[in-house]
Amino acid sequence: MLVLRNGRLAGLWPVTVANGQDIVIEHDLVLEVGPGLAEKYAQAERIELDGKLVMPGLVCAHDHFYSRLARGMLAAIGPTPDFVSVLKNLWWRLDRALDRDIVTACVQIGVIEAIQAGTTAVIDHHASPACIEGSLSLIREVCEQFGLRSILCYEVTDRYGPEKTEEALQESLTFARQIMRATETGPDPILTEVAIGAHAPFTLSDQTLRRLAEIVSETDRGLHIHVAEDRFDVSDSHYRYGLGPLERLEQHGLLNERTICIHGVHLSNEELSRLNRANAFLVHNARSNMNNGIGYRDRLTTVKNSALGTDGLDADMLTELKMCYLKNRDEAGDFSPETAVQLLQRGNVLLERYFRRPFGRIAPGYVADLVCFNYHEPTPLEQANLAGHILFGLTSAEVDTVLINGRIVFRNGCFDFDVRPYYEQARHTAARLWSAMNALPTLNDQYPSR
Repeated sequence: MLVLRNGRLAGLWPVTVANGQDIVIEHDLVLEVGPGLAEKYAQAERIELDGKLVMPGLVCAHDHFYSRLARGMLAAIGPTPDFVSVLKNLWWRLDRALDRDIVTACVQIGVIEAIQAGTTAVIDHHASPACIEGSLSLIREVCEQFGLRSILCYEVTDRYGPEKTEEALQESLTFARQIMRATETGPDPILTEVAIGAHAPFTLSDQTLRRLAEIVSETDRGLHIHVAEDRFDVSDSHYRYGLGPLERLEQHGLLNERTICIHGVHLSNEELSRLNRANAFLVHNARSNMNNGIGYRDRLTTVKNSALGTDGLDADMLTELKMCYLKNRDEAGDFSPETAVQLLQRGNVLLERYFRRPFGRIAPGYVADLVCFNYHEPTPLEQANLAGHILFGLTSAEVDTVLINGRIVFRNGCFDFDVRPYYEQARHTAARLWSAMNALPTLNDQYPSR
């Protein structure tokens, strides 16, 4: 048993602030919350918070761990005048250069930096066509080594030919079955769940979508897929199939309450309604959208289930939230600070749908994924202005302590291990990755056979 004593508890939705609160944690759950509980549980391990701000753990609803060694990349990248060129000349060369050691280094850095930023759960979307088999188990092993919660998937695509498509489908099914067995037979709550991954409709044939639908049905999970990130995905879908990309997914039975659609920048109003009817999720990635110049996803407040991701930039959700809010304001959008914070909170709804347990509140019976901040507010912090403090004051640099599944994984601004060897190894691995990318030819214009 663990007691966090004298914290300032902040709820993200509904927005609440409660001072002088103790949090009692038993195993992986919050057992009790209230003032003066430390004396009631005098024999329990105690952490003195001294009024630190405590919030539910942050959720990155879409990430690519494999991109972590792209930071400051010195590989020779060809022309990138449009989004498809960015994919072909950068990202599709990077994922082809990945091997198991590179994947390991990427995930290690990704997990360390996620926890440091107060992110307790990451929904990852992986691709490594040169090492597909066992890649998801490898990522799971690294995440669980550091104590990070995750929902993992492998990106199925037809762009590397039928043999690689089949291998990716089998990796998805094999890992899903592994997680299902762990869920059904394991004595303890698991840290890892699984979605069924796919790249984007424009690199997926109808045959592959049918296979994905079979796996989604068998596993009772959802599809995790980029949709209408760029206009090309929409025009390609209409040109080849006479359907919008989301309509095409729906016709294959791939829209349900666990479906995670990424970006959706160019979805029409009709397709947003289709998404809402399916009770599916749309994950907004503001910084990535701006970086790639693909446009702005307006009308986010009309989306029933929307959450925030980073699309591989990092897992710093407070920075992502700030940029999301400011971009909305710049586009004359309708976000209030409270609306933006609600968008951040909804990642917990996705966790609930996959782990089938309550997340996102500091209350009895909820999973104890928590983050404590050493935040010194220069103005009064109350329920009425909490969202303003989160948007314009709080940063990931002020993360003090992180608990995941009731376990302390980061305390007093430090891990209980030295992170420097991981970064040293990552630097050597990054140089090898960039060299391997330089040796690869650019993909030709092959997409799924017509």
